[in-house]
Amino acid sequence: MGAAIKPLVAGNWKMNGLKAAVSELQALVDGYDADLAAKVDSMICPPATLIAQFADVTGNSAVAIGAQDCHVNVSGAHTGDLSAQMVADAGAVAIIVGHSERRADHGEGNEVVKAKAEAVWAQDLVAIICVGETEVERKSGETLDVIKAQLAGSVPAGATAANCVIAYEPVWAIGTGLTPTAQDVSDVHACMRDELSKAFGDEGATMRLLYGGSVKPSNASELMSVANVDGALVGGASLKAADFLGIMAAYK
Repeated sequence: MGAAIKPLVAGNWKMNGLKAAVSELQALVDGYDADLAAKVDSMICPPATLIAQFADVTGNSAVAIGAQDCHVNVSGAHTGDLSAQMVADAGAVAIIVGHSERRADHGEGNEVVKAKAEAVWAQDLVAIICVGETEVERKSGETLDVIKAQLAGSVPAGATAANCVIAYEPVWAIGTGLTPTAQDVSDVHACMRDELSKAFGDEGATMRLLYGGSVKPSNASELMSVANVDGALVGGASLKAADFLGIMAAYK
């Protein structure tokens, strides 16, 4: 964890969750006591259908609600899309952009990710910008070059520690049960910190850098203790309050 940077553990529910899942959210709110909240920030990013309901449930609690994506425009003829303004109106305080599944499934390149981050900022929300290499890129030794290119292309000018979070998610580790070694994570996060510091000065030096990719209670302590890892972007393990709280327990 970076010095003087309060960590964030954010849950990305992806395309999972119906209204009945509010029971898991309530269990999270109940288990996220003041002592834990003083040490680590918590956020859940449910599917868009649940944002408003979840925001109502969390109310004045310390659990924040985010969204998983947004369109670059505020409004218009974009059937099926949601703008950052819409998800803000529903109660979200942050939006994930550039997740590898969006990059792969929807062909979103760095320029689109950058435009989405700017749309997020226009609504005074936090952009959680994702970067990560594929298995082929890692095996060919291109990991750091890929990360540098994605940061340069996806993070807009004007990024600050307040409006931007960077999440490193090696594509080959997402939902596979595979995780890079602590040294692998350290190498990438050190590279990101260096690149962001060069680009944004003190803001880049204090920006939160999350690790994501098969994070679970059993490996959270090791991963969260790596230098320049300021929390986690959690997938499947965020669907159950007990697992998500177990990951945050790495900071107790």
